[in-house]
Amino acid sequence: MNLSIRGQQIEVTEALKDYVDKKLSRLEKYFDAPLTSDGAVTLSTTRGLHTVEVTIPLKGFVLRAEDESDDMYASIDAVVDKLERQIRKHKTKINRKFRQEGSLKTLFVEDPTGTVATAELETDTDDDLEVVRTKRFMLKPMDVEEAILQMNMVGHNFFVFSNIENEEVSVVYKRNDGKYGLIEQG
Repeated sequence: MNLSIRGQQIEVTEALKDYVDKKLSRLEKYFDAPLTSDGAVTLSTTRGLHTVEVTIPLKGFVLRAEDESDDMYASIDAVVDKLERQIRKHKTKINRKFRQEGSLKTLFVEDPTGTVATAELETDTDDDLEVVRTKRFMLKPMDVEEAILQMNMVGHNFFVFSNIENEEVSVVYKRNDGKYGLIEQG
């Protein structure tokens, strides 16, 4: 896996880079083929708290975790643990759904085209409603259940997808009561 490690308000030393590489290489045991995706790791320090964010785009979904503590190395360890739990949890769920289509591990092999079906929009909450970030992505055809799994995997409260049942763009979202909602074109 190719990692882009950058620091915000912290100098990324060789020791930190080596530690991140060593810890994130543990994730490769969950995949059939070596990961060829470009993962992004951001290390930052704010008011004495060390934050680590890791984003790894894979076939059809994105692995993402974040942790904050008073020790950078502890934050790195916690992020890797979160990513491992995320992989194990979702591999099991997806395996139940796709057993008839082949082995589970083939679902977790890097897509050679590099297309990832996830949306992440961030807007400024000021009164001027300025869009500060735009992402473009390919919509992967899937059913509502798979879209909910993907939404939970990336840790967002909404997910845009192409509904395989009606071939329309749809959005699933997590409601305040913990249940899920679906928005379809009308």
